[in-house]
Amino acid sequence: MISIIIAQILITSSLAAPLLEESFVKMKEESGSSLDFELGEYFEGDMLLMSRQKKAVLAAEKNRNGLIDGVKRWPERTVVYQIEEDDFDEEQVKIIEAAMEDIANKSCIKFRPKEKDEHAVLIKGSADGCFSNVGYSSASEENDEVKQVLNLSKGCFRHGTVVHEMLHTLGFYHMQSTYNRDEFVKIIWENIKAGKEYNFAKYTNDTVTDFGVAYDYNSVMHYPEKAFSKNGNKTIIPLQDDVKIGQRVGMSESDIIKLNKMYCESER
Repeated sequence: MISIIIAQILITSSLAAPLLEESFVKMKEESGSSLDFELGEYFEGDMLLMSRQKKAVLAAEKNRNGLIDGVKRWPERTVVYQIEEDDFDEEQVKIIEAAMEDIANKSCIKFRPKEKDEHAVLIKGSADGCFSNVGYSSASEENDEVKQVLNLSKGCFRHGTVVHEMLHTLGFYHMQSTYNRDEFVKIIWENIKAGKEYNFAKYTNDTVTDFGVAYDYNSVMHYPEKAFSKNGNKTIIPLQDDVKIGQRVGMSESDIIKLNKMYCESER
């Protein structure tokens, strides 16, 4: 079964190559790439972790990239949200809603507005950068002060960037931190900003899983090649020729497969 899935990924990746190449060219031509807004002061740039999550990932030894802990998955496969509409214009709200629709159309995930006092992710744009909690994070959990948020500042409004942050909200970590990443990319430690090395840690297999899906250079959850660079040189080099990393067009086929394995194929 896994061999069939991997074959599907390889076929899809091949078909998607012209689109991704075109998108990368466009991204280089645009100033203020939205990827820059993901590389902030949070864990790995754009992830708000609860205390238990932070302890688990910082204790990384072996490793993998969707959240294992079942209590972190949204109940009933439904993301309850509240959009802080005063933070966004009409076009930005449409981009947020389009990202939700894209995820819902390719999985069993549902999105619905908050009702009364129930727990919800607050989608806001008042802070700098693009960032999100990882997985379902109750406001009262572990007495953490940070309530569940998904922040999208002005520079975050590329479809793939909003999808990237929503996948964090659903429970996904970054692709290049998976347990076997050293077989696929080389981390150039000497080019990483001092004090930012922890952003390139690998996760333990007690924390996250790849759901048996092959490493995916085209994942919307992959870092770009110059993430946290101190000198403009690459911090991540793919070990395979003629591949690009860090696309923010939208979910790759393997992203979709993992999302469905995480939420739709397990008994709820």
